[in-house]
Amino acid sequence: MKKKSKTFVIGDMHGGHKALVQVLERAKFDYENDTLISLGDVADGWPDVAECFEELMKIKNIVMVRGNHDNWLLNYLRFEETPDIWITQGGRNSFLSYQKHPGLKEKHKDFLMSTPYYYIDEKKRLYVHGGLAPGEDPSKKSPEELMWDRQLYSMLVNKYVKEVIVPGFEMVFIGHTSVSRISKTPIISGNVVFMDTGGGFENVLSLMNVDTKKVFQSDLVATLYPGNHHGKYR
Repeated sequence: MKKKSKTFVIGDMHGGHKALVQVLERAKFDYENDTLISLGDVADGWPDVAECFEELMKIKNIVMVRGNHDNWLLNYLRFEETPDIWITQGGRNSFLSYQKHPGLKEKHKDFLMSTPYYYIDEKKRLYVHGGLAPGEDPSKKSPEELMWDRQLYSMLVNKYVKEVIVPGFEMVFIGHTSVSRISKTPIISGNVVFMDTGGGFENVLSLMNVDTKKVFQSDLVATLYPGNHHGKYR
């Protein structure tokens, strides 16, 4: 009997390959049959950026929406751009990762160029890195807005509404802004799931089964990379 496939969503990993492998192992993720949807910001932060992309590309059913840090990395891989804002916000370790693995630059550039800015699955669930305001159509938003928007997070932390609801979608999964100051696990408010639990800096990487909402988490990522403190970035 064929094993029933599962769909998982993962928050911002920021070069934490050891954390990525941990959560996939803890979820017993099947690289051939299960689906993984990454909310972006695979790049910048911890030192194993190239390894993260290699791991994701082993997965047969991988969907990755592009984050703002991934976009900075893509500009480096395409045009050798190294702006200070990128280098000082986690990009230094991405740069060093590809100095160590120059043979992967072209392959990962092609992969990143194929990534969408948002994804909607067959159950009308939206996956986007930054977010969008309730009532907005993601197809009408610019890439910068989809990668950088923080309106849903602001609604959550400032308690503008009782629940964060984005009409027109069954669920909305976002990353980009860590919720670790108010929760150590992903937050579900209304139909929005905030998946960034600080795996890029101060806390853990989180993976969620999108149907059951069961969460799998890594160890504190800093304990997996002792001595690799890389500064705070967003």
